[in-house]
Parts: sequence; structure tokens; C-alpha cells
Amino acid sequence: MVLPYIYLLLQSFAAWDQVNNTFIPTSFTLRSYEWIWTGGGFTPQPWLSALFNSTLVTTVDSVCMVAFGAIVGYALSVLEFKGRRIVNNFILFQMFYPAIILLVPTFLVIRFAGLYDTYWAMLIPKALSLWAIFMYTNFFGSIDKEVIEAARMDGASEIGIIFRIMLPISRSITSIIFLFVFMERWTELMWDLIVVKDTTKQTLNVLLSTMFGPYGSYPGPLYAAATLLTFPILILFILFSRNFVKGVQFVLR
Repeated sequence: MVLPYIYLLLQSFAAWDQVNNTFIPTSFTLRSYEWIWTGGGFTPQPWLSALFNSTLVTTVDSVCMVAFGAIVGYALSVLEFKGRRIVNNFILFQMFYPAIILLVPTFLVIRFAGLYDTYWAMLIPKALSLWAIFMYTNFFGSIDKEVIEAARMDGASEIGIIFRIMLPISRSITSIIFLFVFMERWTELMWDLIVVKDTTKQTLNVLLSTMFGPYGSYPGPLYAAATLLTFPILILFILFSRNFVKGVQFVLR
């Protein structure tokens, strides 16, 4: 499991005449990263722009998935309203469907709405996570209702209760939800590939997938870009590892 990552990292720093020729290079250089930084050498490519697009799209969607998941999860687990069980069952039922089934209908909706080849085409369909809703519904259902009633007596609104009380209480489960949805969105390829053709709006995953053909003779920069693609997830895991472990323990209970 570890060897492919080691190979990826080593080859990204290897001299270009040694890339893919030896597992452990004898000469190291930053040329591959410089090649990305300068936009692709003699054939400029928006590598940094793609990295920015991936960061922007993933961050916005991950925050939305957590926020919407908390709001809907709170409503399904705490509030009493007609049809709550139907909505909850529909969400569970929807989770069993492979996402590929709704790929074409969702694409047509985006095209008819005039959002094709825009950031909104990447953001809107991925802004909600059924898994996040499911996790928050279970967690909020285990919180003592007296805490919520006390907040209501103090004049707190339902939205205020969610973001000022429920989310701080659920910090561990929020960490694991955010990490998983961030990782899922960061590695998304198929959807971003079909809804955006403008190279200035493409994510790093899309750019990498389209570069293997014409840039097959430049594997060093491809390894460098792939290495950059793994760093945000690694950094997030290190930062939230303690809360991640607590969240996993709750899930396994």
C-alpha cells in the first residue's frame, strides 16, 4: 500500500533521464515542479490554475455538504413534522443507487439550466451528501434533548442551535464527515470531466487525465502534479487525526 506513494514521490523529484528507469533515483531535482510552476515549459498548461480550481471546488462543496448535512440531519432527528419518516427512508433508499445512474439526467438538467462549462456546474450537484445527512441524523439523535430544550428556552433559533450548539458538540463526527467528503470531492473526475471543457476552469484531476496522452514523454511533471494532488488530504488528516479517531470510534459503536 505504501510503495506506490513512495514511488510517486521519488519519481516527482527524480532527474528526467531517470524517471521510470529506476525505483530509487540517484539524482534529484525540482525540475518537474518548476515545469508545473512555469505553466508547462514551452507548451503552457494551467497546472496552478487547475490546482486552484480543485481547491476552490472541493472546499466550497465540502463546507456545503457539512452545513446542509447538519441542517437536514438535525431536522430529521430532532424536529417533528409530517412525512419525516418518508423523507428519511427516501434518503436511505437513494444511498443504495450508484451515482452513475443519475449522471446523464443531472448533466441534462445542468445543460438546460445554462450552467454548462461553469464553476456552478461542478459545485451545485455535489453540494449535498446523503452520507453526511445519514451520519448527522444518527449522531444528533443520540444527543440529550434537554440540551436542545434549554437552548430554545434561552431564545436560540433552530439554525442557531445547529451551528452554535450541535456542531461544536459533534466536532469529532464533523471531522470524519468533512475528511471523507473532502476526499471524495477532491478525487472526483467523471463529473468535472463532462461538465467543464474550458481549460482555465478544469480541476487538477481532469487536467491530469487529459495530459497522459500528449504529455506521455514528460512523466516527471505528471508525477509532480499527482504528488500535489495527494498533499491536501494528507495535511487534513494530520490536522484532524485526533478528532478523526474519535469519530471512527462513534461510527463503530
